Amino acid sequence: MTMMEPDILYSRLSMKAFKTFFYFLAFISLLDYYESETSEPETVTPEEEAGNHKFLDCMLRMPTMKRNSSPQRLLPEFKEQLYRIWFELYARREASKPDSSGFEHVFVGEARGGRTVIGFHNWIQLYLQEKLGNIDYKGYSVNANSPRSDENKHILALQFSWKNGIKPKGSIFVGISPEFDFLVSPNERVKVFFSIYEVNIVCHHYNQKRIGTTYPVLVKYQNEEEN
Repeated sequence: MTMMEPDILYSRLSMKAFKTFFYFLAFISLLDYYESETSEPETVTPEEEAGNHKFLDCMLRMPTMKRNSSPQRLLPEFKEQLYRIWFELYARREASKPDSSGFEHVFVGEARGGRTVIGFHNWIQLYLQEKLGNIDYKGYSVNANSPRSDENKHILALQFSWKNGIKPKGSIFVGISPEFDFLVSPNERVKVFFSIYEVNIVCHHYNQKRIGTTYPVLVKYQNEEEN
């Protein structure tokens, strides 16, 4: 692996890319509701709850979700299940009151003890926080043994600081839609192949009921003959 040190990660992306899709706007609207410190209890306001439901409604209209979700008559139950899994709060190990959710951990990011960043596996949040000046990149890892050029990288292992905390190592997909994470199987390592990548999707549950975390791990680049 080779460590690169970029000044900025997203040099050719603009907010215009998101503003034409109501689905992404509904997603982005949720990212500012959370208290990043894990020991601070979260409070879900009526506005936030309405935003969560609006996002799920938008997501369930996406073609990927239509192919992989329940029949139309069961969509209300499926939506409620997704809400419980991803948005209901729970207490992480250092907290006495609910301070986290699967959505916050994976898509927004959290700080533990004000020093360590945990979660934060979403490329859109990374872009938005970079745009606000809250991200300081320490570098990203690429595999020197890639069989061919990968200029538009779709998976990165990153080191960065966010606000006052450090993310020693984290991995993200670049360019995927949120519903990808919503459809992964909990508490499993799922191997997937796409483009030039062989990737393990890691997903852990919390107390058998909610998402603890999910993130990609690059296993290797595939050879041309394997694609």
